[in-house]
Amino acid sequence: MPMTDFDTIRPVLWQHDQVALLDQRRLPGEVSWMHCDSSEAVAEAIRAMVVRGAPAIGIAAAYGAVLAAREAQAGAPEAWRRSLDAALERLEAARPTAVNLHWAVQRQRRCLDGAPADPPAALLAEAHAIAAEDLAANRRMGELGATLITEPGGVLTHCNTGSLATAGYGTALGVIRSAWSAGRVTAVYADETRPWLQGARLTAWELQQDGIPVTLLADAAAPALMRSGAVRWVVVGADRVTANGDVANKIGTYALAVAARHHGVGFMVVAPRSTVDMALPHGDAITIETRAADELLAVHGHPVAAPGASAWNPVFDITPAQLVDALVTEAGVIHNPDAERMQALFGGA
Repeated sequence: MPMTDFDTIRPVLWQHDQVALLDQRRLPGEVSWMHCDSSEAVAEAIRAMVVRGAPAIGIAAAYGAVLAAREAQAGAPEAWRRSLDAALERLEAARPTAVNLHWAVQRQRRCLDGAPADPPAALLAEAHAIAAEDLAANRRMGELGATLITEPGGVLTHCNTGSLATAGYGTALGVIRSAWSAGRVTAVYADETRPWLQGARLTAWELQQDGIPVTLLADAAAPALMRSGAVRWVVVGADRVTANGDVANKIGTYALAVAARHHGVGFMVVAPRSTVDMALPHGDAITIETRAADELLAVHGHPVAAPGASAWNPVFDITPAQLVDALVTEAGVIHNPDAERMQALFGGA
C-alpha cells in the first residue's frame, strides 16, 4: 500500500504467513509488533485490545480466518469445515459491539461458500481486498467530510479513529487529515478518552507522526472548550450505525453530541459502509460491551479508588440520530440522518 502525506501508519499487516499487529497497548512509549501465527492468537489480540477500532478489528479477523483455514486443513479431512467454523465463531465473538468484526467474518464465510480449490489462498485474497477497500473508503470519506468544513476553525475528536483504527488514513481522523491539508482546520483538539486513554496515547501520537499539531484535553473539558468558540465541528467515528441513524461509539460520544447541539457546534460521524447495520432498527438493539471494573478502579494494577467501591465500565454509548448533523460514509453523506434517509442510501437489511 502506498504511503502518502499524512498517511504513514499501518496497524495490521500480513507478513511471513502471520498476522502482524501493531500493539496499541504499548503506544506511545514503545512501538512493538505482535505476530500471531494462529486464529486463537488473533482472537485473543482483539479481546485484549492489541488491535482496536472497528475497521481494524474486522481486517485482523479477516486475516485470522486465513490462519483458521490452515489450521483446519492440518486436522482430520472430514472435519475441516467444522473446525474452521468453530474458529470463525471464536473470532467473531472476540468483541460484540463493533459490527465490522461480524461483517468481515461473514464475508469470509461467503468466500468459502464458493468452494474455492485452495481455501486459505482464497481467504487471503479476500482479506487483502477488505483491507484495500477500507483504505480507499477512508480516502473517499476524508474528501467528503472535509467539504462540510466550509470555514476554517478548530475541530474536536474523541477516541482514536485514524490509521491505527483502520487499514490506514482513518475515518474521522481521515476527514481531519483531508481538511487540514486543505487549510480548513486551524486546530485539532483530542479528548484524552478514559479509561484506556486512546486519545492521549494513540490519537496524539498518530497526529504527531504526521506533523499535525494536536492539543489534548480532559474529557470533561470539552463542553467548556465548545463554549469558548474554539471548536466548529466535533468529528467522531462509529462502531455501529443502525437503520435509523443512531450511533454506537466510544463512551463519551453521547455527551459530546449533547454539548455540541447546545453550543451550535456541528457534529459529524464518519464511518465506512461496513459499520452501517441496517438489520438493527435503532441503537437500543445494540449490545454494549462492558469491561472489567479494574480498568476504572486501578491504573497499571495500582488501586486509585477507595477500597470497596464498585465501577460501571461500558465501552460504548449510543448517540441518537437526532443529535447527528452529518453521517459521512464512502457511499455518500446523509445530513440529519433518520430511517428514511438511511433507507434511501443503504437500502434494507
